[in-house]
Amino acid sequence: MNRSDREREVKRAEAFLRAHAKGRLTEKADLLEALSLKWFRLNALYKIKDKQGKVRRFRPNRAQRRRYIKGHVRDIILKARQLGFTTFEMIDALDDCLFRDNFAAGCICHKLDDAQDIFRNKVSFAYQSIDDTWHRIFKMLGIRIPQPVSDKSGSGAYVFDNGSSIKVSTSYRGGTLQRLHISEFGKICRQYPHKAQEIVTGAFEAVGLGNQITLESTAEGREGYFFDYCQSAQHLQELGRAPTLMDFQFHFFPWWQEPAYRLDPEGVLVPQWLREYFEDLEHKHGIATDAAQQAWYAKKAEVLQDDMKREYPSTPAEAFEQSIEGAYYASQMRFLRKNKRITAEVQVNPSLPVFTAWDLGMNDTMAIWFAQIVGREIHLVDYLEGEGEGIEYYADELNKKGYRYGGHFGPHDLAVRELGTGKSRADVAQQYGIKFEVVPRISNHAEGVQAVRNFLPMCWIDEDACDEGVKCLDNYRKEWDDKRGVYKDTPRHDWASHGAKALETLARSSIFQQTNTPTPRPQKRERSGWAAHT
Repeated sequence: MNRSDREREVKRAEAFLRAHAKGRLTEKADLLEALSLKWFRLNALYKIKDKQGKVRRFRPNRAQRRRYIKGHVRDIILKARQLGFTTFEMIDALDDCLFRDNFAAGCICHKLDDAQDIFRNKVSFAYQSIDDTWHRIFKMLGIRIPQPVSDKSGSGAYVFDNGSSIKVSTSYRGGTLQRLHISEFGKICRQYPHKAQEIVTGAFEAVGLGNQITLESTAEGREGYFFDYCQSAQHLQELGRAPTLMDFQFHFFPWWQEPAYRLDPEGVLVPQWLREYFEDLEHKHGIATDAAQQAWYAKKAEVLQDDMKREYPSTPAEAFEQSIEGAYYASQMRFLRKNKRITAEVQVNPSLPVFTAWDLGMNDTMAIWFAQIVGREIHLVDYLEGEGEGIEYYADELNKKGYRYGGHFGPHDLAVRELGTGKSRADVAQQYGIKFEVVPRISNHAEGVQAVRNFLPMCWIDEDACDEGVKCLDNYRKEWDDKRGVYKDTPRHDWASHGAKALETLARSSIFQQTNTPTPRPQKRERSGWAAHT
């Protein structure tokens, strides 16, 4: 069913719903037609427990209605919190199972507790709470509601006597599905990357081409399948191209579109930094907010603080700008963004020398930051990454850039001599015109992290030339312990660690002494907004 068909269905169903509310939907033919419309069934048959625990008739909200009308066979939903998409998806899937024979639906969650809660309070509750009045109407109309032949509600599954089934779990293996929903896919990609890979290579393949896959989540950093799929789907949307059966369609539901996100502004103080934020939204993005919306946002931000933009984003880009949980430099990157330090206005000054700082790996990814000292500011003007290349390759790349170099800083392992040649990598680099100053080894990991935290508030970053490096700083984080469900004290070694370690080299170098710039001291954390330095 295409969008125009859905719009006609919704319009017709809502006419029946108005008649039903007034007690005028009584004719057998009208009832049969109304019940043939899925939008009518979603609004009329099922009940839910609301946020206050009260039982009420399910009525899709504005965001859910929009998602229903604009739906594609593959949908990816980036959203603000508490918009009820998983509730909607589960009731929608349950309805498929009850009104279509041999239909298999599945939902994957990132935690077992969430899976059990979703099945118990959204699927099972909605099924068991269909009114007796409707059961009598079904009997009168000759409509039979399927019954469970295998009620595995304790394990999160219904198997009905019409051959349909619905299951909520933390994984899916075997069999085929006509519908699959992944709840909080961004969190799965961040905390359990191997599980995310298993979902993509396994569960996705269980859904036949042309059947429904829905991914929904808040943003969790600029990496992983969820981020990549959002970027691709958004790019397709921006080009004005219709998605194919194998493309995800992008949906974004920001906080400011939700009518419930309002608060009486009387007595609510909106701080100056937030007033500036709302002005930027209007001037840069055309997003106008009123006093009630701003009051709601201000009070919500008092509670969520640094997590506000991730949980209640205003734009897709803003959602992914927020560093993920466990990120070492989350506060510093927020400080840079709030103060517009990551900007296209940073450019190379040809009259000043450029310094480089490296993280080197043997046949591995190598990362290089390019920096200039401008007054008492550090300008990060360029970034380079490569993999599987020797020192000569990077020497050529540095020469191509045409910068006037003032020095090159490298990590302590540059001085290690190879057994075969007796030469260190610093010796090899010097043959190609790169004379390294080796930065001494640190006593522990925390010392290097603190050096970068002290260093970043002095920086201004070219947002285009250093885009990949900024992603590294956003995503450099602690290792997640799957068994204990906590972060370890050690960093996760992945694609982000090289760029982060290269900046650590710069932060611990002698660049400050060479340029008569004071070595940065630890900054005090500001308590309001996103202005924290450390």
